[in-house]
Amino acid sequence: MKALIVTTDGFEDSELTYPYYRLQEAGLDVALATPDSESVTGKIGEEMDADLAISDASEDEYDLLVVPGGHAPEDLRLEAEEAVDLVREFDDAGKPIASVCHGAQLLISADVLEGREVTGYWSIRVDIENAGATFRDEECVVDENLITARYPDDLPAWLSAVLERVEVQPAAAD
Repeated sequence: MKALIVTTDGFEDSELTYPYYRLQEAGLDVALATPDSESVTGKIGEEMDADLAISDASEDEYDLLVVPGGHAPEDLRLEAEEAVDLVREFDDAGKPIASVCHGAQLLISADVLEGREVTGYWSIRVDIENAGATFRDEECVVDENLITARYPDDLPAWLSAVLERVEVQPAAAD
């Protein structure tokens, strides 16, 4: 199983590092994609090396897409159309998309929330609802292939739901 995390500078540190290392511990091959394949720095200074550029990532090579929060999702949706396209491709394929906090902003821009139930940080509730979704103020909401959480305190429940979901997904064909 392969997971792809997409982000840029300004990510919420724990919302990237927690799934990055926990998914590896669970046996997934985890890749980090950034707009320019360069390292990125979180809001409180965590630096992470990228494995590839978002434009070089392909949905058919991964089983899971992870979108951490912080300021990064806003920047990605404004400056990296390929990140928005990647979300659409994962959704069209029915592959799991795990988003936490402000990560939902990328889902909004990808126009994948219509008729769905999701959560995210409280300050983007109206944005989520305007995108056609029902906002649920819960630590983890699973709606088909979308697995969403509100903020760092929700990470354990969210990642448990993510791991449960990817275990039932067939591995990508080589």
